[in-house]
Amino acid sequence: MRLGVLDIGSNTVHLLLVDAHPGAQPVAFASHKRPLSLVKHLEEDGSISEKGQHELVDFVREAWDFAGRHRAEDLLAFCTSAIREAANGEAVIERIQDATGVTLQELTGREEAAMTFFAVRRWYGWGAGTILSFDIGGGSFEMAMGNDSLPDLAESVPLGAQRLTRDWLTEDPPTAKSVKELRRHVRSTLKPVVRGFHNLGEPTLVTGTSKTFRSLARIAGAAPSAAGPYVRRVLERTDLGLWAQRISA
Repeated sequence: MRLGVLDIGSNTVHLLLVDAHPGAQPVAFASHKRPLSLVKHLEEDGSISEKGQHELVDFVREAWDFAGRHRAEDLLAFCTSAIREAANGEAVIERIQDATGVTLQELTGREEAAMTFFAVRRWYGWGAGTILSFDIGGGSFEMAMGNDSLPDLAESVPLGAQRLTRDWLTEDPPTAKSVKELRRHVRSTLKPVVRGFHNLGEPTLVTGTSKTFRSLARIAGAAPSAAGPYVRRVLERTDLGLWAQRISA
């Protein structure tokens, strides 16, 4: 059967159509996406602006029509931190349902981290051992670790790339003071979370699954997307530190 999965993130709204059958490998059929930075559409009180809501409703309606034209039998729609943490998140979900007929399922931060980990496990298999997965989105940062299909520990913190840029790096290039203050904020936010991961021991594989990691790896010399999904791409910590200094200079 052909399934549609609609993912409303902080940076992009993405519909993926997949042909899936019991016991068979799922095959991507078509993709439809639109850049939509919901973080930039947040008002001072943390609510999504009228313009942001209008663009969101417009794309969900467009995605529903796209899925119908390509004979999708079912559509699963999910929203993550952009709507989950908005002051008017529930009202936005209701508005989308009333306007399009599409019901959004709200993932918690830990559920989002766990589902990302599950995908990583399916990709690398059991031979990967203990996996530690990282995912930097526009609004949040997810971490998960474990030996099984689902993680032993999954956490989410409000340290997304666009959120931090908007709240802490208001100048371009940022000042040394703002970068220092941001580092202090990130470290203080991560400190209580990191303790739990230390208790799980050392991972045998560490992965980064987001476009942010992919872009950083590419800047540091990893193979381009044109090389295909099976090329090994590595982001070294030393390279990351070097490029972080250059980018923020």
